[in-house]
Amino acid sequence: MQELADNIKKWGLSLGFQQVGITDTDLSQYEEKFTQWLGQKFHGEMNYMEKHGTKRTRPDELIPGTLRIISVRMDYLPPDTEIFTVLNNPQKAYISRYALGRDYHKLLRKRLEQLAEKINDVGIAHGYRTFCDSAPIMEKPIAEKSGLGWIGKHTNLINSKAGSWFFLGEIYTSLPLPIDEPHQRSHCGSCEACITICPTQAIVGPYQLDARRCISYLTIELRGSIPLEFRPLLGNRIYGCDDCQLVCPWNKFAKFTAEKDFYPRNNLHTPELLDLFAWTEAEFLHNTEGSAIRRIGHDCWLRNIAVALGNAPYNIRIVNALQNRLRDSSPMVKEHIEWALSQQMQHATNV
Repeated sequence: MQELADNIKKWGLSLGFQQVGITDTDLSQYEEKFTQWLGQKFHGEMNYMEKHGTKRTRPDELIPGTLRIISVRMDYLPPDTEIFTVLNNPQKAYISRYALGRDYHKLLRKRLEQLAEKINDVGIAHGYRTFCDSAPIMEKPIAEKSGLGWIGKHTNLINSKAGSWFFLGEIYTSLPLPIDEPHQRSHCGSCEACITICPTQAIVGPYQLDARRCISYLTIELRGSIPLEFRPLLGNRIYGCDDCQLVCPWNKFAKFTAEKDFYPRNNLHTPELLDLFAWTEAEFLHNTEGSAIRRIGHDCWLRNIAVALGNAPYNIRIVNALQNRLRDSSPMVKEHIEWALSQQMQHATNV
């Protein structure tokens, strides 16, 4: 089993993962904290976070017969995406860097399947299931227990040699593999840069995230109206937010991905807000084909961009674009367009 575990790690690296760790199924140390998080309603409208009961924190209940979990990470940050140039230009649209290229769910699941099948290919049959943000899985606790890093104050996983710009994936297996040493403690120290920088103050305390305030939740998970108090704080972020990672000192060790599938498509790393706002639903579906962005749908896409246009300095082109969209939009999108128009008028009086 030790030889097999060593080979699994080698095979994982050859498949493009930067690190592979192995742990058992005991997540009891995380279960109470997760239950408290749900009790505080910090998950907002993400009802899937609670509907599976203890299957999320007890892997052998989700997949009976599971003895070990193989946890992997894969770098995703593309080079030269002009992050700060875009964030500092209110005419541009900022999209979280994980979503610029191909949908990571598909790519990681395919590689994980190849890794799991490789074990079968060498004559060691095992029951397995592969996951990548696709089931009730405690991905970050599992990765921490597998020795891949520690959960930082922003609640993302951090690796001391690679920062935090990476995806996680898992293989639940019936093999009694030897387990790796878990990451025992946080190396965030007294640093609170992520807490300070968060535009909406969603990190309500060290290691505590109120998802209802998080820009990633507001622009991706939330399907209805974005609360008025948060709209001005979104700035030009139309899909997710990377601010807590951008200020994390450990990301000085992050490495750019060599995975070309994660490189930007359709110029989504430096797009103009008005160009994206002009997309018809057919254009949206075409331009986001194979992308994680597509899952929010055209209405939420327009909603998010309308808010960003409202936050931009007064521009008659913006006003015209908003007014042109008003007549054919859904009630939810209209509400955000009307808010954006009122913001534009307010900006005009301040010029």
